[in-house]
Amino acid sequence: MKQQKKQKGWQQFLRLVQQTKPSKLLIAIALVLSLSTAGVGLLVPLFTKDLINDFSISSLNAGSITLLAVAILLQALAGGFSIYLLNRIGQSVVAGIRDQLWRKLLVLPISYFDEHASGETVSRMTNDTSVVKELISQHLSNFVSGIISIVGAIIVLFILDWQMTLMMFIAIPIAALILVPLGKMMYKISKDTQDETAKFTSVLTQVLSEIRLVKSSNAENIEYNNGKRGIMKLFRFGLKEAKVQSTIGPIMSLVMMTLLVLLLGYGGMRVSSGALTAGALVAFIMYLFQIIMPMGQMASFFTQFQKATGATERIIAILESDQEPDATQEVANMNETIKVERVNYSYNSDGQILKDISFNVEAGKVTAIVGPSGSGKTTLFSLFERFYTPDDGLISIGGKSIQDFSLLSWRGHIGYVSQESPIVAGTIRDNITYGIERDVTDEEINKVAKMAYADQFIDDLPKGYATEVGERGMKLSGGQRQRIAIARAFLRNPKILMLDEATSSLDSKSENVVQQALNDLMKGRTTIVIAHRLSTVVDSDQIIFLDKGIITGSGTHEELYQSHELYREFANQQLHKLEIA
Repeated sequence: MKQQKKQKGWQQFLRLVQQTKPSKLLIAIALVLSLSTAGVGLLVPLFTKDLINDFSISSLNAGSITLLAVAILLQALAGGFSIYLLNRIGQSVVAGIRDQLWRKLLVLPISYFDEHASGETVSRMTNDTSVVKELISQHLSNFVSGIISIVGAIIVLFILDWQMTLMMFIAIPIAALILVPLGKMMYKISKDTQDETAKFTSVLTQVLSEIRLVKSSNAENIEYNNGKRGIMKLFRFGLKEAKVQSTIGPIMSLVMMTLLVLLLGYGGMRVSSGALTAGALVAFIMYLFQIIMPMGQMASFFTQFQKATGATERIIAILESDQEPDATQEVANMNETIKVERVNYSYNSDGQILKDISFNVEAGKVTAIVGPSGSGKTTLFSLFERFYTPDDGLISIGGKSIQDFSLLSWRGHIGYVSQESPIVAGTIRDNITYGIERDVTDEEINKVAKMAYADQFIDDLPKGYATEVGERGMKLSGGQRQRIAIARAFLRNPKILMLDEATSSLDSKSENVVQQALNDLMKGRTTIVIAHRLSTVVDSDQIIFLDKGIITGSGTHEELYQSHELYREFANQQLHKLEIA
């Protein structure tokens, strides 16, 4: 079973490399250069052998010495160029892996990111691919040239003296007995190290992204201790890895040194008996070093490959994850009624969130969804956005399931403004035009900013639309972020507008400005609104009351106020407070 798993690791690694489509021409050139380098290296001991056996001042001639010098120089140049080409191939392979991984991450469903911490995913993208990169760029070139050198040297050694060559092979089973169990240990240590690195990266990402919360909560010591535990775990794994590596090197050196002594002793006896010439013995030892040196490099390759195998498993796990279900059909007409029919949804086994939900969203009208916290309002929005797929039931428009449309087409018609509208690092202009691939003119940006009442504060900034907003828009106030989000929605000119508590976290002055911008944005569009505060939705064409995942009432404000006890209680509490205020 373990052997099958090891073979699977080899197969996965090779398949991952093949998927990047490395240049076959560059590989061929690199291999030819490596072969020529190894070939010249194999000729040098033969030249040395003849030089020793027939040594005399008269035997030295300028032609032979010049030929040897040129051969050694060409060997060095060819070796250097082949190493460069193999490194280039390695870098392109890793770039291809990262490209595949990045492309895949962007099309994975939201449910994947619900189950995997962002820091761990970042670690897969950076740390795990770096392990693969190190194997290909630093160790593969030595491995390829080493294999060529070893095979060539062994062939020549059999020709020189097959008895001594057979004696040399006693080192192979000894080396295997050492390398195989240590390689298995390295594989397990490497997988554990990569897992712990991913967890540590997750802690760093979480803490640094919420540094204001950390400081305001006086949580520096707590987070330091959390990070310290991760650091020490990585330190312990590093020590385990160091123990394995420190064992491999000296033992292999001991085996090779013992072999060298035995061969010298046995070779000396054969020279004294006349069965072997002194030049042949010197050549044999030189060839032996051409085997020993690559063997050490191959041992390093073997241990690094164990690391890369673990990293490859995680990379392939992401690449083989199911991506968002998509289709190719374009949305023909968004000005039709959206029907929600008997929809059920649950997050894994955490209990049902939505239960047998059915209602209609009329085109060009405002539908509000209200209810207590945790009743499933935001989950319903996520189903409209197709972040998730209903377990049962159907959401359709114009008689066709929204799942039948391409994600690009469907989401291209939706404008979404949430309670804390996401802002990316960059300029105000970058954020207004975010997600739009066509060239947007300054006139268009000025127009939508004015429609969103964002021009009021943007014009006061020294750099205007070129102002950097900071990570997650931290240099802007909540009201300013909301107005940029509304300007972004105006620029998209969506057919369907979804507002999720868009004004609930704002002060009264900002709320009035943002609410006016939203009212302008809602005109002529199908609008779905989530609100805790009924004052923002009393004028809606339809109000859906959602409680514990079930629709318990629907109608206008007046109708629900008369027929729905919980809604009437909400209205009396909130609207009465508003009147007092």
